[in-house]
Amino acid sequence: MFFSVLALSAQDIMTAENFFDQMSEIYGEVKDYIAKVTIVQEKETMTGTLYYKDPNLLRIDFTSPAEQVLVTDGAKLTVYIPQYRVIMSQALRQRSSINNLASKQGLVIMKRNYSIAYLEGPAKVPLDASSPVMVTKLRLTWRTNSEGFREMILSVNSRNMICRIDAITVGYQKIQFNLEDIRINQNIPDARFKYDPPASANVQENFLFEPE
Repeated sequence: MFFSVLALSAQDIMTAENFFDQMSEIYGEVKDYIAKVTIVQEKETMTGTLYYKDPNLLRIDFTSPAEQVLVTDGAKLTVYIPQYRVIMSQALRQRSSINNLASKQGLVIMKRNYSIAYLEGPAKVPLDASSPVMVTKLRLTWRTNSEGFREMILSVNSRNMICRIDAITVGYQKIQFNLEDIRINQNIPDARFKYDPPASANVQENFLFEPE
C-alpha cells in the first residue's frame, strides 16, 4: 500500500520538463500573435507593440523610444533609430533565435540547449510581489555556451503562454522581456513585416561586424 501511494503521488506531480512540453503544445497551435512588449535592460526601458508570425517574422513598433522599429525575417535584422536617423542592418546566423524566444521554434531550441527545472516548485506564484497575475516559473540553464543567454527564467501564465522572460546574457547583463495582452492567431499579413525606412536615414550594414 505504501509503495502504491508513492506511485500515485509521483503520477500527480508534473515535472518541469512535462510542463514545458505541455506549453510547447500550446505554441504549436500559434500561427501568429500580437502583444504589448516591455524590454528592460539596466536603467533603460523600452515599450512597444510586437508582431510575430510563424516561423521567423518579427516586428516591434516602439512607442518608447518613439518611432523606433525593429524587424527581422530570421536572416536579417533591421533596426531604425530615429534619434540618430540611422538604420542598423545585421545579417543573422541561420540558427539565430532572436525572433524565436516565445514561439514554437524557440521552445524547441530551449529544450535542446537548456536544462529545465522549476524555479521553486510547480505551484503558481505571483508574477511580482504586488501582481495579481499568477504564473508558473521555470529556470532554464544553458548546456552550451553557443546560446545568447546563460540563464532564463520563464514566467508562464494560466493560458500556458510566456508572459515574462528574465535573462542573463553571456556578458552577465540582465534583460527582461514582458509580454502583455497576447492575442494569438490574428491572421497578420506578411506585409506587416515589410519596413520601408526613411530615405534620409543613414544605413550601417553589419554593425556587429560578422553574422551574430
